[in-house]
Amino acid sequence: MGIVLGLIAIALVLAIAFAMSNNRKDINFKGIGIMLLAQLVTTWFMFKTPIGEAIINFISDVFNKLIEFGMEGVNFVVGGISIEENSTVFFFNVLLIIIFFATLLSVLTYLKILPLIIKYFGWALSKITGLPKVESFNAVNSMFFGQSEALLAIKSQFHHLNNNRLYIVSASAMGSVSASIIGAYLQMLPAQYVLVAVPLNMFSTLIIASMIAPVKIDKKDDNVDIQDVSEAKSLFEAMGNGALDGGRIALIVAAMLIAFIAALELVNWVFAAVFAGITLQEVLGYVLYPLGFLMGIAPGELLQAGSIMGTKIITNEFVAMLELQPLVGELSEKTVGIVTVFLTSFANFSSIGIIAGTVQGIDSEKGATVSKFGMKLLVGATLGSALSATMAGLFL
Repeated sequence: MGIVLGLIAIALVLAIAFAMSNNRKDINFKGIGIMLLAQLVTTWFMFKTPIGEAIINFISDVFNKLIEFGMEGVNFVVGGISIEENSTVFFFNVLLIIIFFATLLSVLTYLKILPLIIKYFGWALSKITGLPKVESFNAVNSMFFGQSEALLAIKSQFHHLNNNRLYIVSASAMGSVSASIIGAYLQMLPAQYVLVAVPLNMFSTLIIASMIAPVKIDKKDDNVDIQDVSEAKSLFEAMGNGALDGGRIALIVAAMLIAFIAALELVNWVFAAVFAGITLQEVLGYVLYPLGFLMGIAPGELLQAGSIMGTKIITNEFVAMLELQPLVGELSEKTVGIVTVFLTSFANFSSIGIIAGTVQGIDSEKGATVSKFGMKLLVGATLGSALSATMAGLFL
C-alpha cells in the first residue's frame, strides 16, 4: 500500500509541474524518464544493497572524521568558554564546523579537483538526458557550491539564457545544498538520509524545472564556457578565502536563525491569542497533511511531520532541522527519512531574495525577471523536495 501511495504522490507532483508548464509541447519526456529511473536506481542502490550501504557508511565516516578535525580548531578558539559536556550550543557545536568545510571546498576547487569532477559529471548528465550543457553543469555544480557561488560560476553564460533557461538554473540553485554546510546537517540528522538527498534533489529539481520551463536549443548553440570559481593565486590564499567564506556563512546562518526563530515565536504568540492556542506549525501541519500521507509518512505522525516541512518552507532548513532533531528517536524511521530528505535543500522564501539578488548583480534585467517568477521558483523547488522525499520513502 505504501508503494502505491508513493507512486500516486510522484504522479501528483509531476501532474502539478505539468499543469504549471509554460510550453508543454517542448517538455523533454525522455530526459525526465531517464532522471526518474536514475533516482529509483540510486535510492534502491543506496538503501537496499550492501555495497550502497557500505558507500554511505564510508562517506559518513569520512565526514565524521572531518568533523573531528574541524572540532579541534573550534575547541582551540572557544575552549576557554565554559560549556557543559553534553551542551547543545548550536553556534559552537554545529555552525563553526562550516568554516573548516568551506576551507576544504576552497582548496579542492583551487587544486582543480572539484571543477574536473563537476565538468565531467555535467557533461555525462547532458549526454544521457539531452538537457543543455549549461543547465546540466549548473545542476552538478549546485551540489557542491552555495546558491550564489553556483550561479556566479556560469555568469559568462547569462547572455545566452532565455527566461526558461534562467528558471532552470535558478531552480537548481534553490533545490540544492552547499557541500560546505553538509557537515552541519550531519550533526543534527541521520547521515544516510542527508547524503542520499543530495543527488536525489539534483535530479528532482531538474525534472520539475524542465517540465515547468522546458527548453529546446540547437546543438550549435549548446556551448558552455564556465568561469573558474576560484580566484586564489596560491594554496594558502585558497585556504584563507575558504575560511573567511565559511565564517561569513556561519554568521549569516546564525543571524538568520536568530531572526527566524524569534519571528516564529512572535507569530505563534499572535496565532495563540487569535486562534485559541493554535500555532503556525500546527496550521502548516494540516496544510501538508494530504501530501505527507501520500509520501508515506505514518498517519499518527502526519501533523508533526507536516509542521516541520512547512516550517522549512517559510523559514529555512536549519530551523526545521532543529525541530526534527529531538524527534528522531520518537518518530518512525520512515518518517524521519522522508522528512530529512525533504528538508535537505534551500527551497524556502528567503532563497528567493538570495537568488534574485545574485542574478541582479550579474545582469540587472535578468535579476528583475527572477524576482517576477520568485514564487513559481519556490513552488517548483518545493515540488522537487517532495519528489525526492517520496523516492526515499519508497525504499524505507
